[in-house]
Amino acid sequence: MPPSTASPELYVVGAGPGDPELLTMKAYKVLQKADVVLYDNLANKDLLTIPREDCEKIYVGKKPYGAYTPQEAIHEMILEKALAKGCVVRLKGGDPFIFGRGFEEMLFARSHNIPAYYIPGISSMQAVGFEDIPLTHRVVSEGVWMITGTKKDGTLSNDLRLAMQSNATVVIYMGMKKAEEIAATYQQAGRGDVPVAVVQHASLPHRKSVVGQVKDLPSLILDNHLTYPALIVIGWVVAVGRSGEMLKQEDGE
Repeated sequence: MPPSTASPELYVVGAGPGDPELLTMKAYKVLQKADVVLYDNLANKDLLTIPREDCEKIYVGKKPYGAYTPQEAIHEMILEKALAKGCVVRLKGGDPFIFGRGFEEMLFARSHNIPAYYIPGISSMQAVGFEDIPLTHRVVSEGVWMITGTKKDGTLSNDLRLAMQSNATVVIYMGMKKAEEIAATYQQAGRGDVPVAVVQHASLPHRKSVVGQVKDLPSLILDNHLTYPALIVIGWVVAVGRSGEMLKQEDGE
């Protein structure tokens, strides 16, 4: 295939938490001009109707604990397609700079003199608001910790123990297989009664969720048949929408 006459460029785009209507306008416009879209497992497939009919659409997803496209192969595809066709959109679920590898892809493109740009997406943790769970609340939480449940070496992040020492909301991505370890960590610290929510497919009509105490996290997941993709939210913000007492405190009653 001869090189494209269009200038090669890469856009790393956040597809949002699932609901296609939560895509940003900027992302929508970039998708309309794309020559190639490399999309991942969590990007809603309805978004693939936005690009032109002649746009090449390639799945490069990574299913949790399943088959995946190696990151090196994605890098090579970005280079090949940008040089051959022009505008490549790397469409990633949520926000590509939050536990994604979007920035790595941008650095790779730039190392080959391909201009690369970032377009934020709404992160899945923001979508837990559809379950009446605010990430912060001035009575009970003045901050948020975002933690990966599984580090590169497969272990639970040590940051969880640090986060537990504050009243901040703790949001754990990719933590479903670490439920027993998370629960045990809280219990060992004497904090097993802290509220927890597990929210699956947070922004979609078929979303599922459960609320309880963090000491019971494994059974909450098992008994309610929750699976990936899901977020674990730990903190008293989980109880705010389910208890009038905290709101009364705020009003000084």
